[in-house]
Amino acid sequence: MNNSFYKNLALWLVILMMFGMLYNLFNQQHVPDTGISYTQFMNMVDNNQISRVTIQGQELLVTGTDQKTFRIYAPDDDDLVSRLEEQGVSITAKPPAENPWYMTVLISWFPLLILVGLWIFFMRQMQSGGGKAMSFGKSRARLLSEESQKITFEDVAGIDEAKEELTEIVDFLKEPKKFTRLGGRIPKGVLLMGPPGTGKTLLGRAIAGEAGVPFFSISGSDFVEMFVGVGASRVRDLFVQGKKNAPCIIFVDEIDAVGRHRGAGLGGGHDEREQTLNQLLVEMDGFESNEGVILVSATNRPDVLDPALMRPGRFDRQVVVALPDVAGREKILKVHMRKSPIADEVNPKLLAKGTPGFSGADLENLVNEAALFAAKREKNKIDMSDFEEAKDKIAMGLERKSKVVQEEDRKNTAYHEAGHAIVARFLPETDAVNKVTIVPRGRAAGLTWYLPEERDSHHKEQLINKLAALLGGRAAEVLIYNRLTTGAGNDIKRATEIAQNMVRSWGMSEKLGPLSYAKGEDQVFLGRDIAQPRDFSEETARLIDEEISGLVHLAYDRAKKVLEENMDILHKLAGLLLEKETVMGQELDDMIYAMRPGIKLESCRLPTLEDNDADDAGKKETSAGDLKSKKASGGETDASGDSPGQEGGGGAPDGEEP
Repeated sequence: MNNSFYKNLALWLVILMMFGMLYNLFNQQHVPDTGISYTQFMNMVDNNQISRVTIQGQELLVTGTDQKTFRIYAPDDDDLVSRLEEQGVSITAKPPAENPWYMTVLISWFPLLILVGLWIFFMRQMQSGGGKAMSFGKSRARLLSEESQKITFEDVAGIDEAKEELTEIVDFLKEPKKFTRLGGRIPKGVLLMGPPGTGKTLLGRAIAGEAGVPFFSISGSDFVEMFVGVGASRVRDLFVQGKKNAPCIIFVDEIDAVGRHRGAGLGGGHDEREQTLNQLLVEMDGFESNEGVILVSATNRPDVLDPALMRPGRFDRQVVVALPDVAGREKILKVHMRKSPIADEVNPKLLAKGTPGFSGADLENLVNEAALFAAKREKNKIDMSDFEEAKDKIAMGLERKSKVVQEEDRKNTAYHEAGHAIVARFLPETDAVNKVTIVPRGRAAGLTWYLPEERDSHHKEQLINKLAALLGGRAAEVLIYNRLTTGAGNDIKRATEIAQNMVRSWGMSEKLGPLSYAKGEDQVFLGRDIAQPRDFSEETARLIDEEISGLVHLAYDRAKKVLEENMDILHKLAGLLLEKETVMGQELDDMIYAMRPGIKLESCRLPTLEDNDADDAGKKETSAGDLKSKKASGGETDASGDSPGQEGGGGAPDGEEP
């Protein structure tokens, strides 16, 4: 308050001084200098052309008989006054003009005052952070104000276990005696880890809204700058602020930016980041106590964090924020639907069943895209067709209606996609076919979209049938056209990845047995070893290649057999695709039942509202593969039938996690 008063006072003083100078300058009477010499002036006096003269020192302000005025400089002339009197000129005398003393001082010191003022201004700016030159060592943490829009745990859905853990932290801050009476201590740190879009940052914002204590927010990338030592200084300053405001919560988003594994790796180490990490380790659990300061961090790369950062005493709790199951997706959809007018026909449970693998961010985007589609059609409410179109756009990419496709390529794509769908529908325990289309989307010329069951494990026969479904497009092309095209490139890549995992990682080879020959996945840039040693012989490597090739060929032969036995259905479905361009899964089932009366399809069927989903509610995603990405989800597409020269864009890499 005082600083503001003195700043305003100084500003008004400067303004008054400037007005005084301007008044003094403009208050002087300005008379034009006509260039008349003193001799000419005396001649005008002798000729009675001057009526009045004002003498001020050696300056003469002259008024002629024509009432024109001018100013001249007069030398020391003792006869001047007498000559003027002889001619009857009115004479006025004034003392010489002098500037006020304060103007003299001001003019003398004003340039220096300007320089001093500028220097003070820039120094204050730099110290306060405006110039950033004097504040590099200060923390960039932002203290969340009470006036900001609050997000509470009611706005977070689908991740109940994570909410429960964090609710306990908030309760500890509000009622510490409830927990400390039995000797317990508050956790020093909580690490939220999970795939992108699952709600880690949203949980952090919800903690801020629920805690009722000071909440500092900062990004992991805010620590390290271009100057050496800045990161460690900011960590110290951050915890100093935290101790002053204890009890409080410090939320560090994307902590992997500063907490990566220490070590040389390829290209040498990063001393500045490691120094920052060392300071963070000391502040979290060093000699000094940080009671009442809780560090909550979020990352989608827990595998790259330093082990010293992950140990108890620093991050006491590591909360996995996994992709939501069907019950979680339904809750998330209901939360986001509260903000929009939804038609009565929209069923969140059915939408949740049709979006396996969607993260919370994907579901929020789904509702938003549906709202945009409804707005473009000038609807008053969002209906199911808007959600279906939004789901297609998110899962399969933007529809490329303007692309011109050759008729031969359309036929090839139709048979390719029909091959995928028929093999997947006839083989047991394969994923349900949701939609088949030959409309180009993304980089793919055609797509077969599956809705897989959310399972934690898969047996060997399931995986072989998945391989067969992937290779069904190539098998259909060979059977119909007896030629190989580039459209199956992405299918082959994904099938090879699954087969490699079956042999090398999951021990599903009869010749090699339950042994792991997995490739090293450590990134050399993260402080791991540059060279990955191979701990098996050349003979074993040859057997691995043979087993991988054998699995792929077994699946390919199985796909060809299914298509050869159902060639009429293949032709029928391809013709339907050429006619309608898109065939839904239920239409495919109706066509198969009509052409094969009494047949019982053993593959998974599409979800309906009548399905009993009680078993889904109890499922827990605990496998490490579920943390990598959503790419094993049914919300992604089997991108096949790409035009020549393109890769299988938009395809889910099933080889990572089937």
